[in-house]
Amino acid sequence: MQMAFGHIPYSIKFSRFSVKMATSESARLSKAVKQQYMDLPQGDKVQAMYIWIDGTGEGLRCKTRTLDSEPKTFKELPEWNFDGSSTYQSEGSNSDMYLIPAAMFRDPFRKDPNKLVLCEVLKYNNKPAETNLRQTCKKIMEMVENQVPWFGMEQEYTILGTDGHPFGWPSNGFPGPQGPYYCGVGADKAYGRDIVEAHYRACLYAGVLICGTNAEVMPAQWEYQVGPCVGISMADHLWVSRFILHRVCEDFGVVASFDPKPITGNWNGAGCHTNFSTKEMRNEGGLRAIEDSIEKLGKRHAYHIRAYDPKGGLDNARRLTGHHETSNIHEFSAGVANRGASIRIPRSVGQEKMGYFEDRRPSANCDPYAVTEALIRTCLLSEEGDVPVEYGK
Repeated sequence: MQMAFGHIPYSIKFSRFSVKMATSESARLSKAVKQQYMDLPQGDKVQAMYIWIDGTGEGLRCKTRTLDSEPKTFKELPEWNFDGSSTYQSEGSNSDMYLIPAAMFRDPFRKDPNKLVLCEVLKYNNKPAETNLRQTCKKIMEMVENQVPWFGMEQEYTILGTDGHPFGWPSNGFPGPQGPYYCGVGADKAYGRDIVEAHYRACLYAGVLICGTNAEVMPAQWEYQVGPCVGISMADHLWVSRFILHRVCEDFGVVASFDPKPITGNWNGAGCHTNFSTKEMRNEGGLRAIEDSIEKLGKRHAYHIRAYDPKGGLDNARRLTGHHETSNIHEFSAGVANRGASIRIPRSVGQEKMGYFEDRRPSANCDPYAVTEALIRTCLLSEEGDVPVEYGK
């Protein structure tokens, strides 16, 4: 439900229950007034918003600088720095951290010629920060680039009020049970579609390879898909899509949560199902390569569980219960068209004997650098003596 604030009451009473709009104060500011300033010409200058992952491994930070001309690639962008003691990334006595531009996108909020700049974070000694998993992931992707690994990630999220209550849910109760909400249509089934549509269009403008979206099983929960992307670009595009989602929600006065189990009880959790294929898998007879990879994944299940959420499996333990379309975190399984398995082979792939598989274990708050790297290490490098990185330590 949308409201125009002003003389309309903040809490609206209904005959059966009340809905309280828990929204941010900034969302009440007039966007029309803001727009008159955004329409001003900016001369030949360019605003570049630098984006990075903070010390939690989940949060995103950003700040803006002015450039004298429009960069054509991220390699033309200057390096920058920030105060790591305020982002859980350094001590105050040695707080400078370095931002190294790694990917560039159009800015859907300030519009052309302005840019969004995804950055890696380096410490004072020029070594990657603990939550900078991109460098290692990129090296791994370069080792297998001849196999042209494709990824597609299905990002689930939940829209919350600033009080943490799911958007559109009764303030003193629950909506009807799950069933009508998945891909639902109607005000009593789809909560927050305006946010979904705004995010979709903003991603397309930015150049993020978003390829679809749908309402999920739990009301106020949604999913969008990014891909197919080759190699390191998968994680770059997913992180920028998350940033854009947070910014869109900021404008609407709500919060996008990637918590793997935002509501306890008989409600679906939120994952980031990851689709993966190689050139061999996509060619005729590729099912054999898919089955070989699944066999390897089964032998390294614990390693992948550690890599698939920022807390080394603790977050996913709340979600992977064997219920609500998930596998059990302690067991590895695979099956055709089985959404209760660790690995799902789509029915069309089983019939055509080639294509891709879906790893359903990654949590909604996973680091896509860690997920895609783990898949490459296990499926393509494990027989070459590769030693897995220990995530979640």
